[in-house]
Formats: sequence, C-alpha cells, structure tokens
Amino acid sequence: MLKPMRPEILFPLFSPVSTLKGVGPRVAPLVERVAGSLVRDVLFTVPQSVIRRSRATADTAVDGQVQTFFVSIDAHQPPSRLGQPWKIRTWDDTGFITLTWFKGHGPHLERQHPVGSRRAVSGKVERFGVEIQVAHPEYLLPEERADEIPPFEPVYAATAGLPSRTFRRFALEALSRAAELPEWLDPAWQAREGLPSWRAAFVTAHNPVGEADVSPLSPHRRRLAYDELLAHQTALAQRKAARRAQPAPVIPASDLADRAEKALPFRLTGAQIRSLSEVRGDLASGERMSRLLQGDVGSGKTVVAMLAVADAAGAGLQSAIMAPTEILARQHYETMAEPLAKLGLSVILLTGRDKGAGRAAKLAGLADGTHAVAIGTHALFQDDVVFQALGLSVIDEQHRFGVNERRRLQDKGAGDGKGVHLLAMSATPIPRTLELTVFGDLDVSRIDEKPPGRTPVATRAVPMPRLPEIVGRLKAAAEAGAQAFWICPLVSESEKIDLRAAEDRAADLRQIIGPSVGLVHGQMPVAEKDAVMQAFVEGKVSVLVATTVVEVGVNVPNASIMVIEQAERFGLAQLHQLRGRVGRGARESSCVLLYDLPLSDTAQQRLDILRKSDDGFEIAEKDLQLRGGGDPLGLKQSGFPAYRLADPVVHRDLIAVAADDARLILARDPDLTSPRGQAVRVLQELFDWKPVSTLHDAG
Repeated sequence: MLKPMRPEILFPLFSPVSTLKGVGPRVAPLVERVAGSLVRDVLFTVPQSVIRRSRATADTAVDGQVQTFFVSIDAHQPPSRLGQPWKIRTWDDTGFITLTWFKGHGPHLERQHPVGSRRAVSGKVERFGVEIQVAHPEYLLPEERADEIPPFEPVYAATAGLPSRTFRRFALEALSRAAELPEWLDPAWQAREGLPSWRAAFVTAHNPVGEADVSPLSPHRRRLAYDELLAHQTALAQRKAARRAQPAPVIPASDLADRAEKALPFRLTGAQIRSLSEVRGDLASGERMSRLLQGDVGSGKTVVAMLAVADAAGAGLQSAIMAPTEILARQHYETMAEPLAKLGLSVILLTGRDKGAGRAAKLAGLADGTHAVAIGTHALFQDDVVFQALGLSVIDEQHRFGVNERRRLQDKGAGDGKGVHLLAMSATPIPRTLELTVFGDLDVSRIDEKPPGRTPVATRAVPMPRLPEIVGRLKAAAEAGAQAFWICPLVSESEKIDLRAAEDRAADLRQIIGPSVGLVHGQMPVAEKDAVMQAFVEGKVSVLVATTVVEVGVNVPNASIMVIEQAERFGLAQLHQLRGRVGRGARESSCVLLYDLPLSDTAQQRLDILRKSDDGFEIAEKDLQLRGGGDPLGLKQSGFPAYRLADPVVHRDLIAVAADDARLILARDPDLTSPRGQAVRVLQELFDWKPVSTLHDAG
C-alpha cells in the first residue's frame, strides 16, 4: 500500500531552510542549530521574550533598561590606545549620553554620524555614577527614520553568528509561506476558549506588541500548544486502537500463579491486587496487552510481574523480562528464580557476560521451550535469541531502552500472527496530569500503596558546615553493623571532575571510617563495578559512595542510611528515588540531605516536601506545581515527547482535553475521511505526529 502523500498545502513549510532568503551555505547550519532543517521548524521557533523600548531623555534614563533617545552628535572620541572603545558623545538638552563600541568600529562611525547631526539611538542603558552610557547601540538612525525602531521587539533563540534580529527576518519569511489551513478544532470549543485560527495564532506569536504576547498562557500560544497536543493524542489514540485490534494469545489466570501467590511470605496490598486484576483482564482478552505498571520504589511491581509470568507459563507460553542494567537484571533474577522454580519453571539469566557453551546451552533451552522465563539485559533481543513460544515481555524502566531495542524484543513472538503481550514497569511516579503525554497509547495501572511492614524513612536536611558531625554519626552506625549509601552530586559538565570529587569524598571517608568504604561510578568496568556492588550486598562494604542514581539500583535490605551530598542540586523526584533505596529491612532508616548555604526558596520548599511526605505520586504532583515549567521531573530523562510549542506543565489543563477530543474524533470518524478528519490529517502531517507508540515506534 502506497504511503499517502503530504498535503500540497504544506509543501512550502517542508522546504529546506536554505530556501529562505538570506540563508546561504554559511548561515543554514546556524539556522538548523537553532530551529531545525525545515522552514516549518523556523515557523515553530517562536520568540522567547520581548524587549520593550521606552522613550527617555538623559535625565530620565533608567539603568539596565532598553530605552530610545533623540540626540545630537556632540563629539567623536577615538581610542587613545589598543583595547579602548570608540566613543560618541551625544547631547539631548537634558544631559550627555555616551555611545561606545569595542572592536571593529572606527572612522566609518565618524563619516556616518557627523558632529551636529540628529540621531535616534536605542539600546541598554548603563549608569556609571553620573555618566550615562549605551554600549553597542542596537539602533543608531537618522531622526527621520526613528519609526524603524520598534517599541516592542521579539527576542528569538540565537547562536554565535546568528543574532536574534537576523533570525526574526527568517521567521517572518517562514510565516509568509504558511497558508491558512483547514480548521481542525471543534468550533464551539474554539469560540468558548477564545482561540484564534491557526495562522492568526502564528501571526501574533511572531509579532508581539507586549509581554503578554510571549506568554505561553496567551490565547494564541494556548492555541498552538493545543494543536500540537491534539496531533500527538490523535496519533496515540490511533496506535491504541490498532494495538487492540491485534490478536494475542489468550492467557487465563492459572493455578501456577495462585500457588505462587500463596507461597509468598506476605499478602498482596490492595493496589497490587487491583493491578494484577487489570493485567489479567488484558491477558485473557485475546487483544495484545500494552500496560504500564507504575509504582514507587519498593511498592511491589516485581511481584505483580512475576504472577503474570506464572499465568503465561500456565498457558504454555514463555516470558522475557528485560532490565536496563545487569545489576537490575540480576536483582530480578534473584527475586523471581526461586519462587518460579518451586512451580517447576526453569528460569535463566541472560546477559552480555554469557559466552561460549554456557550461552549456547541457554539459547537452546529457550528455542526448545525448556526455559519458561528469560531474564536479562539487551542480550535478550540479539538475533540469535529465539523463543519457542514467547507470549509475554516485561520491560523494566522502559524509557531507558531505545526504540529498536524494544521493538526487537517484541518481534520475537511465535510467528503465528499473534502479538506478544507487553507489561512495562516504571519506578518514576508520573503525575496524572502528565501521564497522557508519555503513556497515551498505554493502559496504566498504579501501585500506590506501600507493602506492609515498610516504615517511613526519617528524613532531615542538614547544612554542609555540619558535615563532620554527619560523618561521625555515620562512623558509629557503620561500627554497629549498619550500611549506608553516600551519593555525590553532579558538580560539573566534566565527568573527570565529577569522578575526582567522588574519589576525594571516598578517600576522606576511608580515613575516618576505614577501608570498608567502596566507590562506584560510571567510568568503572562493569565487572569491577559489580564486584563492589556484590561486596556491598554481602556486607563487606559498609559505605558505598556513588556518583549517579543509576549506580544504586541494587536492593540491599541491610542498607539503612542514605546521605545525599548537595541535595539542592537534585530534582525532587530524583531525591525521592534515592531515598527509596533504604528502609527495606528491619533497621530504622534515615535519609540525610546535605545542602550548601544559602538555600534558595525553591530548594527550601523542595527539601521541605521531601521531609514531610514519602508518597512518590504526591511528591511528583508537588514537584510539578513547584517547578511550573522548564523540565519537570527530568522530562528529557523520563521519555517525555519533545514538544515544540506545548509545555506539558504550563499547558497541562489542555492535555486531557486533547486526549478526549482525539478519542471523540476517532470514534465518530475512525478513518479521518470527514472534513474535520481530513483537517486532522493535515495537522498530523504538520507536526509529524503519526500513529506511533511510545513503546514501539516513537523516539
């Protein structure tokens, strides 16, 4: 079947940026660095702020403001020695204003602006005592051309060699190529919200007349954000519909899983029972499951996954469980292997370390069905790994796998035309308001209860000057048999500097606590890192110094102390994740948040929230409120889409509306053949949001 062509009305926007006037071979790479490779990308790069140019005189000039003056050229003052600026002294009947230029300016200024001429000058005012100065004026024009100086000037993203004002020319030309597109919004909702048409929204966005026009909450910016969200949500809804139409093996609840549950040394929480019921409903439906199991650190996601694996085995099907690191894979293996073996199921661990005859034996057992469960890392989706009857894949921390890696594991089904059921797990709680942006094509189950017996971790914030006191207490705790994590912060963009800081901290702690202080970091060989981790698990290392969150993804029930150095540098969700590494055993556990002084108001609020709550979902919601924009919860690291015009925090009220609208559009017009449906097709092409999945085909 031929792929539908892009609508002709969009052709001008999908031309390369080199077709814009003034974008030659030298400038094109700069434009691409700021915006992208297409004219559309330049159009989508809206101003970040606006410069307001107020009229002023020398006696009313305000330091730090961008102001416009009408002056007479009084004198030119060439530099007396190398390195000094060229100056023009001007006068406006209320006082003198000095204009200065460094490098590359000289006699031509004297020719262009002779003494006695009248000029309009605009730029940022700097006061030095009684002297008023404007360095490198942005405008210096004959007085009769003063109307060329805009009272409001949009500020675009810039890069070396491509100033904002130059980029604006390209943006306005891109705007001139944008046609009025067919309307995809519901007319009644559009009128109720007071939203302009698509093109009118871009006209206002690129021609702001005040600060309100660059606000993401303005009607035209909300319109553009909604368009992008609707395009995305429609693609996700189409993907979900296609997935539900794909047959998959029917896996009923099994006696094996019931026996495994009864053998557990604890009872499932209500949230675990609810989540397991939702998973079983999917498995028994005959439609391919794509479900996300969201739960806090230590909430019991692995147990739910294990019971689903037992159900699959009861139906004669194999399961694959993939983790992003060997440490996590081994942890899953140690958790599941024994309970599943008691059911008569063979479980193997497959990682990059498996070589030669040992690996070949494991692969043969998967191919002939001897092994019911394979737990491993990226090694699971290698070409030579063949399953006899793969029916369920479980992916832990799915956002840390690439698109192709996830797809390759899913493609290892039995080849009978039936899809492999997918259960994804995430220990990073996502606020409900943002779930749809990441998981719009998935069904989501939440484990929002802690297992019985887990006590809250006592959390306190301590300023860095009290570091010796904390180290002294840590020494006493280690001598009493306790174990601790010590997390070093990201102190620089240089891995070498970060590593040196961690090595220095480990050395300092060894001098006080002794040789039982271990160190793990990202640059260590895997075998060496695993050896230190294993020593920590076995109690041979009492204090583990680590440089990143990833390095501490190991379950050590005896670890009861978490020290996080310069905690103000970490995000709230990160801090909560780290804290969740302790409090898993019988000992009372504590988390110490060491911070540098002075502490900002936002950092203070962040640490206060962590001290008062241990509910990951509540913390995620509060983190969202606290940040209010930017990159909440480390969005780029959490699999969030790369939106151009929508901010998933600022525009979070529009996300659910867009999801509902997308479902309604597709319910009424599944093939998008109606006038509105065809307009939505144009919208999807415009944003390149095709019917894809966040777990399979999306980047």
